[in-house]
Amino acid sequence: MIHLVLLSGGSGTRLWPLSNSSRSKQFLKVLRDEAGNHVSMVQRVFGQIRKVPADVDITIATCASQEYSISRQVEGAYTLVLEPERRDTAPAIMLACANLALEQKADADDTVIVMPIDTYAEQAYYDGVVKLDEAVQSGFAELVLLGVEPTYPSEKYGYIVPETPEGDLRRVARFTEKPNENAAKQLIAQGALWNCGVFAFKLGYLTELAAKYLPVNDFSQFRDRYSDLPKNSFDYEVVEKAGSIGVVPYSGEWMDLGTWNTLTDEMADASAGRVVIDESTCENVHVINETGFPMVVAGMKDAVVVATPDGILVSSKEASTGIKAQISQAAESRPMYEQCRWGEYRVIDSSVFPDGAKALTKELIVRDGKQLSYQRHAHRGEVWTVVSGAGEVVLDGLVQQVRAGSVVNIGKCQMHAGRAIGSDLHIIEVQQGEILAEEDVERFGEFWEE
Repeated sequence: MIHLVLLSGGSGTRLWPLSNSSRSKQFLKVLRDEAGNHVSMVQRVFGQIRKVPADVDITIATCASQEYSISRQVEGAYTLVLEPERRDTAPAIMLACANLALEQKADADDTVIVMPIDTYAEQAYYDGVVKLDEAVQSGFAELVLLGVEPTYPSEKYGYIVPETPEGDLRRVARFTEKPNENAAKQLIAQGALWNCGVFAFKLGYLTELAAKYLPVNDFSQFRDRYSDLPKNSFDYEVVEKAGSIGVVPYSGEWMDLGTWNTLTDEMADASAGRVVIDESTCENVHVINETGFPMVVAGMKDAVVVATPDGILVSSKEASTGIKAQISQAAESRPMYEQCRWGEYRVIDSSVFPDGAKALTKELIVRDGKQLSYQRHAHRGEVWTVVSGAGEVVLDGLVQQVRAGSVVNIGKCQMHAGRAIGSDLHIIEVQQGEILAEEDVERFGEFWEE
């Protein structure tokens, strides 16, 4: 049995404003499948994994904010392991392996292969898990990596330097992290491979390492003490300390679609949304408009234009890889739009008044048959105005019917929830208080039984 652990993390800031902390790049449906349907990176990867000629089960290691997106996009059997907090790849992989051993009762001698969930590669890349499994089971090394044969001297990737430049399975001599172009050329001449973040090992190998930090025999205890694990990457915490490391080379298409210049090369369409492009004056331009306003683009070349509720980006494709500082300065600290298990919300306005009072206005759309969790806020009150649809609202255990025109006042620390009945429920929510943050919520499950 091969246990495939897929890591799904990251805030997607390099693809701002289309992606954010709640809508990461791997869930954006900007690619197309063989039938021409729009698919996300996650859906493309799962389609390829299903074709691997081996007995493979899947565990997804991710954070709570991505749970809904995964459930909406991934079909078939898989196990979801949620991090209590974000602590880098080493603890995330340890948590997934603890789940395999303690919850799924996997054998200590089974092969575990860790991969990013959003890699853009050929089918042969995913079929390579079979070679990795064979290498692990042969006892060749404690850890076996997958290395990509470089196509150019990249300064963006780390390099795996093998002892010998030939063979289907090579011993690793050392690693070099993001060299300059001249150094990269020398490494490639020595047979070095790109490190693509794929690790293979026997389950028992990692559970023994994790036991040094958390010596528990119960998964819930392991998860409860997650913060005791080192906040470090798997490369630094595990790989660099391994006694023996092997690498299996992969030759074929492999890309990180994490920047606008790489993503637009693979996007199915040059524009999306209310967009008019002057084809006579534009060349190699990609435009995405998620606002309700029309957009006209003219006289641009090798550029990307993106407008969403979170912000607007206009950049050359080349420069888009180096604007992290500018995005950090411009981007809001909270997402302005998010899809949730119950529906979606959009921030309409955020204001601070002369007397210091704060207000935030949101549009909530609760889908028919869905409900908001039973919750309360410590630092704010809310006013709900129903503008469309019908349903029920509960305040401190008392249920009332609501419809278009209904107004509900929710006090600070007051328990409340709402659900849609018969149609989608559209609510304008006005928050008032000293702290208006998504983190100011204490949830108590669902009030109504499904």
